[in-house]
Amino acid sequence: MNMISNHDPLSADPLSDWGLPGWIYGSERFFREEQDKVFRPSWQIVCHLNDIPKAGDFHTFDFVGESLVVVRGKDGGARAFANVCRHRGARLLDGPTGRCGRIVCPYHAWTYDLDGRLIGVPMRDDYPALDMAKEGLAKLETEIWRGFVFVRLEGDGPSVADMMAPYEHEVAHYRFEDLQPFGRVTLRPRDVNWKNISDNYSDGLHIPVAHPGLTRLFGKGYGVEAQTYVDKMWGQLIDEPSNNPSERLYQDILPDVPHLPEDRKRLWTYFKLWPNFAFDIYPDQVDFMQFIPVSAGRTMIREIAYALPDDRREMKAARYLNWRINRQVNAEDTELVARVQQGMASRTFTAGPLATSEVSLRSFGRKLRALIPESRLPRPPEGWW
Repeated sequence: MNMISNHDPLSADPLSDWGLPGWIYGSERFFREEQDKVFRPSWQIVCHLNDIPKAGDFHTFDFVGESLVVVRGKDGGARAFANVCRHRGARLLDGPTGRCGRIVCPYHAWTYDLDGRLIGVPMRDDYPALDMAKEGLAKLETEIWRGFVFVRLEGDGPSVADMMAPYEHEVAHYRFEDLQPFGRVTLRPRDVNWKNISDNYSDGLHIPVAHPGLTRLFGKGYGVEAQTYVDKMWGQLIDEPSNNPSERLYQDILPDVPHLPEDRKRLWTYFKLWPNFAFDIYPDQVDFMQFIPVSAGRTMIREIAYALPDDRREMKAARYLNWRINRQVNAEDTELVARVQQGMASRTFTAGPLATSEVSLRSFGRKLRALIPESRLPRPPEGWW
């Protein structure tokens, strides 16, 4: 297995040789701290611009108690708002996706333009304190990175572009801006803490133990490295035919992708960005995966695939086989993280030692301990249970 040392320039952490304590994977009190200190100041992926190609197209997104909406404006721009009427707080737009000419509240018909301006109020003269110019939808910070739309609820910090800067030269080959949605957004609930899923995603040591399919595809060539805000994992498809029919057929029929350099035509690459989302980049398609925290013991995995238009039969088959292969990987991971979640609930478990090769877990722990100092403690502070 190819493991690369950590490049994270954050200050030295005296606990860097240790994992995070088990109690923070089940504490609702700690989860409330995470919402304020980790998630509200973090970038969250909502959709791709090609998910909302026309004026009025929208995507909603529920996150840490907030309902958000990204809308394509009449000027072609994408804007994010709180999906909340400024009158009585009613939710405005329903469903994960849709299209509207204007945003009309279903409660009292307050009406907003696609740029968020309040443009209509029934019985307008009956509101002494109403200032139409000040009661538009609450705007949220938005970033478009290579066609994907990100939203941040509050705070500051690096942009998505800054986070991904160490790997910009790699991502540039994949024409992210041209990707089209391939399928639909799926939501998979898991009765585990979000950090458990995040840890597992970047864990390279379990690949040869628990994922025989990936081992058949990559041999011993699976690599892991960690930058400040992004982890990279990768595996090059080997030439030795797999004894699994789906894997062997994928190896055989994966067609040439002319815009990719030779060293990426059969490369699977994974990027996990702080704190809770990832891009799975294959020659045939690109997925994003998001670990949405619901509670201390429940997470919603949100994902969708994107692909460049390609009508070749071989490419269609490769994409189907990709799904079959990764469905098995996901099933294996589901069992693994459930085992870990159960074990971390034991009071006999505090924190386990980390290998020097576990660079991603070290980087993740360093950032979390810096934001929430209580995560340095082997047991919860008095009153935190």
